[in-house]
Formats: sequence, C-alpha cells, structure tokens
Amino acid sequence: MAETRSAPREVRRAAVASLVGSALEWYDFFLYGTAAALVFNTLFFSTFDPLVGTIAAFGTNAAGFLARPLGGAVFGHFGDRLGRKSMLVITLMIMGVSTFLIGVLPSYATLGVWAPVLLMALRIVQGIAVGGEWGGGVLIVSEHAPDHRRGFYSAWSQTGVGLGFVLCAAAYAVVRATTSSASFLAWGWRIPFLAGILLTVVGLVIRLRVMDTPAARQTASAPEPPRMPLVEVLRTHPRAVLIAFGARIAENGALYIFLTFSLSYAETIGLDGDVVLAAVMVGMLCESFAMPAFGALSDRIGRRPVYLGGAAGVIALFLIGMGVVTVVAVAAAPETHRRHPEHRKEAAPACAQPQP
Repeated sequence: MAETRSAPREVRRAAVASLVGSALEWYDFFLYGTAAALVFNTLFFSTFDPLVGTIAAFGTNAAGFLARPLGGAVFGHFGDRLGRKSMLVITLMIMGVSTFLIGVLPSYATLGVWAPVLLMALRIVQGIAVGGEWGGGVLIVSEHAPDHRRGFYSAWSQTGVGLGFVLCAAAYAVVRATTSSASFLAWGWRIPFLAGILLTVVGLVIRLRVMDTPAARQTASAPEPPRMPLVEVLRTHPRAVLIAFGARIAENGALYIFLTFSLSYAETIGLDGDVVLAAVMVGMLCESFAMPAFGALSDRIGRRPVYLGGAAGVIALFLIGMGVVTVVAVAAAPETHRRHPEHRKEAAPACAQPQP
C-alpha cells in the first residue's frame, strides 16, 4: 500500500528542522536588509548623495526579492523530481556561503565599482536561496503533517522567519552596543555576517536528520516523474497561483516596510535607531508566537477566514501606524533641529562650493 502518512515523531522532527533552518536562512536574509538601512549606503555607495546612496542600497536589497521567485521555481522543480530534503540542504549551504562572502567583501573605497556589483550579485544569490527555502520548508512540514493539523505544523516554518529577524536584530544590537560608531562602520557590521557560517553548520546537522516526505518519496520512485512540474501547475491551476501570488504581495510588502524602511526612516527624523530596532524585535517576537496559534485556528475554521482577517488587521494597523509616525516625526523635528543647527542653513550645491 502506498505510504501516505508520517509517524508523529517524524512530524515533530520535520517541524523543528523547518523552524530552525528557516530561522537561520532568514537571519542571513534579514542581515542584508538591516545593513542596507544602516551602513551599505556609506560603504558601497559613498560616491552618491546620501539620499541617493540610501535608495541604491535599498535597490540592491530589492534585488533579493526579485530573485526569490526564480529560486522558488528552480528548487521547487528539482524538489518535485529529487525530493524536498536535498533541496533544503542545498539552499541552506548556498545562503550560508553567500552571507559569509558579503561579510568579507571589500567596500567601495578598496574595490571601487566592483564592490557594489559584487554586493548585488551576492544579494541575488541570497534571494534565490531563500526563494527555494521558504516554499520547501513549508512543504516538507505540510506533507509530513496529518490533514487535521496541517495549518498548525506548517506555521512553525513561518515562525522561523520572525525568529530569524529577531536573531539578526539581536546580533546587530550586541555589536553596536560593544563597538564605537567608527568601529561599527569599519568592521563591526561584518561580524553578524561572518557568524552566519557557524549557524549554517548547526542548521545542516539538524536538517540532515529529517526524512523526506512520503509524497516526495513516492514521486521520486515513480517510473516517470514529472518532467516540468512548474509548467504543469501553471497549466492546470493558473487561477490559484495568481490568487496566492497577489495575496503574498500585499502581506510581504507591508511586512518589509515595517522591518527595513522603518529603521532608516526613524534615524532621519531623529529617533534613536537602537530603540526602533528593539521595538521591531518585540513586534517580530509577538508575530512568531502568534503564527502557530493562527495556524491551529485555520485548522478549525479554514484558511480563508484567517487570511482575510489578518489582511484586514494589517490595513488597520498600517493606517494607525502612519498616524503615530506622523505625530512622532512632528514632535521630534524641533529637537533634531536644535541638536543640529547647521540644518537651518540650506546646503550649497557641490558646484557652488568655494574653490581652493
């Protein structure tokens, strides 16, 4: 008889492995976004105006998101043909190595224009890896889990996303607290990236202990495994793919405005960056603990009501947050103006500076 279920112990092991692996991969992925908000504009785009440099740094950050669908398609294809576990091991290794290389990448002052070029290339590699990781991590848990608890167990993989950010933010907070501003800009920011390779080893040890899913084993042992799984899905279920795609755009867009742009914007209005980072960490911790609860709720009342409720909540909180930020910005502006009296003078264009 065909194998369709996993033992409870294997389900729990898959959930833990997905949680840990997801946390480590997203730790690496979020490192870049945080560094883009804090230092990349200065180190890799130093020839630009500060505002343009910040936009360029966030532009390279966006390259990772553009690469995620490619990673999902490539690793999803081979995951269907060769199994989920092997793809998750490969994506974790790719992410760990690319993150380490960012940590040792020379800045623009040393390498010139090749520094931002290589930085963007490594970010794209990160995006490809995390694109394969996210879908594969959720899939390996959901295929192990029993039908009546699939939402609960699958949510643990998404919990790893929030914990990955908390781990990333904590690493940056420790480094910033133990180094001067000059030291952090010179070498301190690299420490969390370099530490990622050690976390990758931990994740590999855990993931290698997980068995592949029954569905994947059946597909791999079939006489004729699917040649082009992605094409088959797009041909047979185009509407479902487009709906899921559109739903994720709204949810992910709001999340990353909260996670990355808020850090950069807070400093421009005079707020303490460490305080804002701590606030975001608290928010992500709350999200992480809420994930399994809402996953279990979806097992009871369905996925659609839970997702629609979450979307409505995001819209409401986003509108409230915009109002709060506006009030804080207005309140902080006079204080910032007093601390930096030079801001009262209009900066002269570079071409208008007196010549020696």
